Amino acid sequence: MPKFDRRPQQTRVAIQGFGNAGATLAQLLFESGYKVVAVSDSQGGIYAPLGLDIPSVQAHKNATRTMKAVYCEGSVCNLVEHRTITNAELLELDVDILIPAALENQITPANAAQIKAPLIFEVANGPITAAADAILQAQGCWVFPDILINAGGVTVSYFEWVQNRSGLYWSAEEVALQLKRRMVKETEAIWHIAQSRNLSSRTAAYVHALERLGETIEAKGTRDYYQGGR
Repeated sequence: MPKFDRRPQQTRVAIQGFGNAGATLAQLLFESGYKVVAVSDSQGGIYAPLGLDIPSVQAHKNATRTMKAVYCEGSVCNLVEHRTITNAELLELDVDILIPAALENQITPANAAQIKAPLIFEVANGPITAAADAILQAQGCWVFPDILINAGGVTVSYFEWVQNRSGLYWSAEEVALQLKRRMVKETEAIWHIAQSRNLSSRTAAYVHALERLGETIEAKGTRDYYQGGR
């Protein structure tokens, strides 16, 4: 994360939600060298300050349907020192990145002041209420909003539409490359708007979206354009 001068190996991550999105993200972060110290599902979570072996945690959950901090070699899993925590406790951990990837309205005015993570990525839809968002911003917390973070799925759906319309079919590698290019481009645009106009990333994302919509409407011709042409 060059914009925040953080190296993966020194970056502690907590993920609330270990379903399709959360578990996949935990695996990707683990493979990239990030220290995933806490994960949780609907039953509760686990926290290991030295980091979790995510493939082993996933394998153990698949086999037992329970969350344990383990290290597995083959079918043998050994328990690793950890603390059992609730989903609410996970949100308030002293970590570098917090990722709510479960339910909406998880961070509210009741707990926003206790959030210690300086960076939050909204993988769930609407995990932070509007009132809590203002509290986090006042604390200096940088929130990457769901409108940006969750855009990947809809973008790939657009790619599928393009392929069906054109009769072209891309490989998984090409889809991943096109997705990365699009996501990096839009993230950079939102970052620039936020920095140049002193806005939160959520507001910057809305500004970017509205400007794009405005450009599209004008390209097709507005009411004022047609009336002026008469």
